[in-house]
Amino acid sequence: MPRRTEEHTRTDGRRRPLPRVRAVLRQEWRNVWLAAWRELRARGAGGIGLALFGTVAMVVLHGLEQIPDADRVVRLLGEVRADQPLWQSLLRTPLSVFIPTRDQPPWGGIPRLVLAFGLGQLLLGWRRTLLVAYAATLAGTLGARVMVAIGPGHWAGVPASYAHSVDTGASAAVVGLFTYLAVRLRAPVLCLALVVPTVVGSFLKPNLAGREHLVAVALAGAFAWRGALRRG
Repeated sequence: MPRRTEEHTRTDGRRRPLPRVRAVLRQEWRNVWLAAWRELRARGAGGIGLALFGTVAMVVLHGLEQIPDADRVVRLLGEVRADQPLWQSLLRTPLSVFIPTRDQPPWGGIPRLVLAFGLGQLLLGWRRTLLVAYAATLAGTLGARVMVAIGPGHWAGVPASYAHSVDTGASAAVVGLFTYLAVRLRAPVLCLALVVPTVVGSFLKPNLAGREHLVAVALAGAFAWRGALRRG
């Protein structure tokens, strides 16, 4: 009997990780996807107003970019670069989030934008969603200035020519929101599916945009972790 008990204990020890994984996945299903679905059913389209607004804004701005005169206005109001005065970049940053990156069509990024801002508004509220999105974008923008100032002689620096690169698009805001949601709600599947690929891509292609994504992930993760510690 003692031998059987010992073998049974060892077997239970080997099986413990699987129930834990199931428990974590069930918790994520309840806290993220089921909770978001219930909020959406209760609040309707108003519950994802930020996502709808962001989608319309991105499509409209993309259309305006195809018109030369309108494109000049869009660039004047929303184009952000590291060689601009800081105050100018700060004023332009909110609009720059919805201006599609010029070398990429907006259609591929719209589903991620809808999911990020939709989940954010449903689970965090619109104020916190905007705060996290803007903070992540601003962190990337300011981080670019720091990296340009450091210069190419250091691992954290970039060539001075990067200061002329146009910095627009919602990618930093989107990955920042996904990171915040994943850490705050303890959602490993969301993290693996929507944060990790961006981080890996940033390391594989370490351009200025990729580094800004890493800054956004670090900031959003730190904010969410700090909030989790406060809640205990």
